Amino acid sequence: MDTAPRSASSTEIGARLNQLLVEAGIAPLSPPILARFEAYYALLQRWNARMNLTSIRDQEGILSRHFVESIACAVHLPPEVNTLLDFGSGAGFPGIPIAICRPEIHATLAESQGKKSAFLREAVRTLGLGATVHAGRAETLPTKFDCVILRAVDRMEEAVKIAAGLVDDHGLLGLVTTTEDRGGLIEVVSEEFVWQTAIPLPASDTRILVLGRRLTASAA
Repeated sequence: MDTAPRSASSTEIGARLNQLLVEAGIAPLSPPILARFEAYYALLQRWNARMNLTSIRDQEGILSRHFVESIACAVHLPPEVNTLLDFGSGAGFPGIPIAICRPEIHATLAESQGKKSAFLREAVRTLGLGATVHAGRAETLPTKFDCVILRAVDRMEEAVKIAAGLVDDHGLLGLVTTTEDRGGLIEVVSEEFVWQTAIPLPASDTRILVLGRRLTASAA
């Protein structure tokens, strides 16, 4: 008798993702959008088998922490956001889910690690996304964005300072962080932004999205 664990089918992955979204109070995804998340999940699993894309590799962790949390970010971005930078995109969170759920937003995925940027290019191609991959440090980008968002970036306080300089006038800086770390991060750029009430993220008592609106002229 074969006792090896059975891999979940894409249909099962999609059904579980929609179940988690409904439990989080988020509308379930339409079949075309769900199909892209199923393909994204499969791509993550293939690449994770040969490189360390993300430390969370189990199905439930990927769906609840990475997918649902990133989809929640997409839901809470205001409609006036047309351009977005995912600063230190890594395996594409939250930038790729935002690009899937909000195709009207042109997302730029900035990732300086070569293997991870190669994955991002493959994901954008496979999923048919209108996103751009910047295979380099975000601070080398020549343009500014309506929204710059950071999630699980190394040396977060330093990254926030750099990211703030890439936010266009009256644009948004989005931090996916915890209630404990929120104060220290927003203090880094406290004179440049006015911060909105933190938005609780699903499946956690402490993880939040906090959006700051730039009210002063951005750095030249």
